[in-house]
Order: sequence, then C-alpha cells, then structure tokens
Amino acid sequence: MTGLNPETMPHPPFDPWNFRPDVAVELAGKRLTGYRVEALDGRLGKVTGANFTPDDSFLIVTIGWWVFGRTLPLPAGTVSHLDHTGQVVYLDRSRSQVRGAPAVSPEGYDDPARRDALADYYRATYH
Repeated sequence: MTGLNPETMPHPPFDPWNFRPDVAVELAGKRLTGYRVEALDGRLGKVTGANFTPDDSFLIVTIGWWVFGRTLPLPAGTVSHLDHTGQVVYLDRSRSQVRGAPAVSPEGYDDPARRDALADYYRATYH
C-alpha cells in the first residue's frame, strides 16, 4: 500500500490521439459509425466515421441537422466510455467545449498545424 488516497492520485496525461486503455478494450472488433454521441451535458450528434490508427485515432462526428450540420474530427482521447447495447459514445467534454473547438474540416485534418491546434484546445479543456 502506498498510502496515497486514490482521489488525490493524478489523472493520466491526456493523450488526444489514442483511445484510453479501457475504451480501447471496449472497441475490439466494433464499428462506431451510426453511434449517438453524448457530451457531459447531453446529445451532441452521430459518429459518421472513425480512424483507429494508434497515435492518430479520432471520430468524425456530425453535429446539428444532417443537411445543415457541421462535421468535425473529435480526438479519441475525449471518449470516456462506450455503450454498445445502446450504440452510444460518451465524451468527457461538454457540448459547448466541442462546439468551441478550432474549425478543422475532415479534409484539412492532415494539416499538422490544424491537428496540433485541435490537440492543444482539447488538452486545455481536460480536467
């Protein structure tokens, strides 16, 4: 026993481009396209695509109405857990935090400066 109170133990560092180990186990062999995305304060949108490459994992999420919605990459590190029965992806961020992220279209995702700006934004919102 280390004598450390579990509530005072530091959180692991935020890794935006990898799923958390417990979430990665839940992902084994699953497809998330079509899953509903829930932020801390309610429904955000739907998963319309995903990349599961280590160190480059993210979800493509459409928020708002399908025709008038906004599509954005959401770093894998923001996923707190999954519900495969209900087909829901749960985030550890609020809707306003996701909506306030720097605008990065999926087509512009390969731009290192935009990717870094997105990672820095979500790193700053990590609890």
